[in-house]
Formats: sequence, C-alpha cells, structure tokens
Amino acid sequence: QVQLVEFGGGSVQAGGSLRLSCTASLHIYRPYCMGWLRQAPGKEREGVAAIVRDGGTSYADSVKGRFTISQDDAKNTLYLQMSSLKPEDTDKYYCAAGDSAFCRRSALQTTQYNNWGRGTQDTVSS
Repeated sequence: QVQLVEFGGGSVQAGGSLRLSCTASLHIYRPYCMGWLRQAPGKEREGVAAIVRDGGTSYADSVKGRFTISQDDAKNTLYLQMSSLKPEDTDKYYCAAGDSAFCRRSALQTTQYNNWGRGTQDTVSS
C-alpha cells in the first residue's frame, strides 16, 4: 500500500501561517481524491480541504478563504497552506487519499478515504 507522510506541523501564534506537505511513497500515484482532514482529542475527524483528480477543490466552511489546498504532481506532493490561523485550528492534521472514483462526490467526508498518513500536530496559541 502506498504510504503517505506529512510534514510541516508545528506551533504558531494566532494570525500566523503554516504549510503542511504530504508525500506519497509511490512516485506515480494518482488517486481520485486527496485531502486534509483534522481531529482534536475527543472529537470526530473532519474534512478540511480536498482536491480531486481534475483539479477541483472543496473546503470546509470554517477554513474557506484561509486555507488553500494544492498539489505538485512532479514532486508527488500535496500541500495545505494555512493562513490567519485561529486557536480553534489546533488539531492533528492527516493527509489522506481516496482510490475510488466515488470519493469525488463528497471529498470532504472521511469515509471517502482509504489511505491515511499518520498525522501531524498543529497548535495555534492565542
């Protein structure tokens, strides 16, 4: 199975920025969907941003205008640029891939993803 590895987590003050990266172990890997999802302790995992194979993107309402998902096919890397961070953005962020074409219908739903990274912790202090 293709392994996904996240980079770029850390601590930042409110209003700051972070960029997350996710690299797949297989050089040529083209899942139908790739996304960033996050989870706080005691809460359900939620979709933050997703990108589908044709380049379409979707975002959770809570991050629209602040987060941007993108991918670099040449580097086989998925990115999440996070700006204007808020303390409520403090979560463990996971990179995930969906290999089924059905994932394009609702790419922010966690159930659409079958391949997950281990996650990276982001902490935003007030």
